[in-house]
Amino acid sequence: MKKAALILIALIALLHAYIAWFEIFAWTSRGSVVFDTFPPELFAQTVQMAANQGIYNAFLAAGLIWSLLIKDPKWQFNVAACFLIFVGAAGIMAAVTVALKSGLFQLVPAAIALTLLVLSRRKAA
Repeated sequence: MKKAALILIALIALLHAYIAWFEIFAWTSRGSVVFDTFPPELFAQTVQMAANQGIYNAFLAAGLIWSLLIKDPKWQFNVAACFLIFVGAAGIMAAVTVALKSGLFQLVPAAIALTLLVLSRRKAA
């Protein structure tokens, strides 16, 4: 179960690294393709805001990757749980403010990974 949790954490980290890249570097070139319901002129006007959001996603990815590198099981659990909760909170906020689909795309994997992590910790105890 812990192995599944760690694999899912790695996938979530990759997802947030991609989101960071997209928001920081590809907002004006790919934004209108991904968010086709938004007016195309919106992307040039919001490039700084998107880059700021991208930095937050980069921090989420970095924290999740960091958790995978920690050898001490207690601290690995603590750091992974902390960053998964951050991802879940971002997912809830996105679901409420942007689109339900955007939020669920972040919230559901984070909730599953956190559940697996907690269950694996209880099983090991």
